[in-house]
Amino acid sequence: MSNPDELNEKIDQVQQIFWVGIGCKRGTSWQLIDWAIEQVFRENQLFQSAIAGIATIDTKASEVGLVEFCHLRNLPLKIFSVQILRSVCVPNPATITDHKVGTPSVAEAAAFLAATQTPLLNASPFTSTEALGVRFLVPKQIFQVQGQPGAVTLAVAQAQIQQIATC
Repeated sequence: MSNPDELNEKIDQVQQIFWVGIGCKRGTSWQLIDWAIEQVFRENQLFQSAIAGIATIDTKASEVGLVEFCHLRNLPLKIFSVQILRSVCVPNPATITDHKVGTPSVAEAAAFLAATQTPLLNASPFTSTEALGVRFLVPKQIFQVQGQPGAVTLAVAQAQIQQIATC
C-alpha cells in the first residue's frame, strides 16, 4: 500500500470499535474528559476517530461535563445500572468505588459492557472477555488537574472487529 491516496482512504474508513468507559466526580468539565481521552489515546497509539461511544453508570447520565463532551464529539452515551455493572468481572476492581456507588467498577465495566455485542442476560460473570468478542485495551486510569474541579476515570475496550468485504 505505497500509494498515499490508498492510505488516506483506509484512514478515512477506520471502524468505530473502541468504547470508552468513564467514571467521574460531580462537576467534572468536558475539557478534563477530553484531555484525559487525548492522553490515553496518544499514549496507546489509538485513533480517536475509532471511538464508537462513551459508557458510564446511569447516575451519571445527566452529568453536565459528560453530556457536553458527548454532544461536542457527536458520540452516543450508553448507560448501565449498578446491578449490571456489578456483574462484570474487571481487572481492577476498587473497594472505594464499591462503597460510594455500589459497584467495584464503573469505567472498566461500562467499557466492557458497551463493547459487548452479545446481550449479557444469560452470561456467566466468569465468562472471558475474549469469548464475548471484547478486549480490554486500556485498564482504568484516573485523571485530575490541579486547580480544576472534578476527576475522571477512564478505560478503553475494543469491540469485535467486523469483517469488511473487499472487492
